[in-house]
Amino acid sequence: MTSLYDAPAKDVIEELTETLQTESALDEPEWLQYTTTGVDRELPPEQEDFWARRAASILRKVAIDGPVGVGTLESEYGDAKQGTTRYRVRPRQTSGGSGSIIRTILQQLEEAGYVEVAEGEGRAVTPDGHSLLDETAADVLESIDNPDLQRYA
Repeated sequence: MTSLYDAPAKDVIEELTETLQTESALDEPEWLQYTTTGVDRELPPEQEDFWARRAASILRKVAIDGPVGVGTLESEYGDAKQGTTRYRVRPRQTSGGSGSIIRTILQQLEEAGYVEVAEGEGRAVTPDGHSLLDETAADVLESIDNPDLQRYA
């Protein structure tokens, strides 16, 4: 049986993005066009399918590392601060990702039934979420093994 760990992460996230978009499980909020993806960012995300792509990535991350909280995911989706290592004398500093985006996506994934709150530990993936991820990984591996499919050609 194929599991989430058998398929390449990038391909699983791509396929899961398409699945989440077709299911309409996630609604992109209105404020997304005005917000940034982190404290150190100046502009909002430019990808058309940013919300579904980030949700797919968060679902995969919760399945692998779970149960995790919003703070852990903030540091996971954060980045190095720009301009803090000009002379490379002091250690690098990092900034966290947007907690509001992560929290809202987790709440929507909870409503869809893919994630649940673990007692005092953060959030964990439900059996429905695991089956969705495993089915997606199986589809990805089937697509990679079948050279007739145009997506991976």
